[in-house]
Amino acid sequence: MSVVKSTLSEADRTIVGNALQGALVDLVDLSLVAKQVHWNVVGPRFRSVHLQLDEVVDTARQHADTVAERSSAIGVPPDGRAATVAKTSGIGEVPDGWVKDGDAVQTLVTGLAAIIERMRERIGATADPDPVSQDILIGLTADLEKHHWMFQAESH
Repeated sequence: MSVVKSTLSEADRTIVGNALQGALVDLVDLSLVAKQVHWNVVGPRFRSVHLQLDEVVDTARQHADTVAERSSAIGVPPDGRAATVAKTSGIGEVPDGWVKDGDAVQTLVTGLAAIIERMRERIGATADPDPVSQDILIGLTADLEKHHWMFQAESH
């Protein structure tokens, strides 16, 4: 049942809805991963990495809300439940306990790279069916790539 009617065709709505759902899951998980590492990071670069992780959390949460609202606007109910995120996220597991600053940085470099790759696929998939959603994905990918660059620079 779709409560919200979209101007997109059913086929286009399915393609775009899948892309937005995947983006939502990755963004929710990114916010959780970055916050988990933020709480547990230790080492000589603690403060800079700690603050940088909060910037990632803020970015991920902001874009997750935008993506979820876009999904609703085209008549696809977003699903950010923990079980859905755990089953379908593109980010690997995060170690438990204390995380050395260098390991924290590498966790984010790897996680962001995985998400960016998936976002670029979604950008391609939404080009024809919905340039509006594609534009949202392009903007959020640019922000993720900026964080990826900064963490890579931190790791050298």
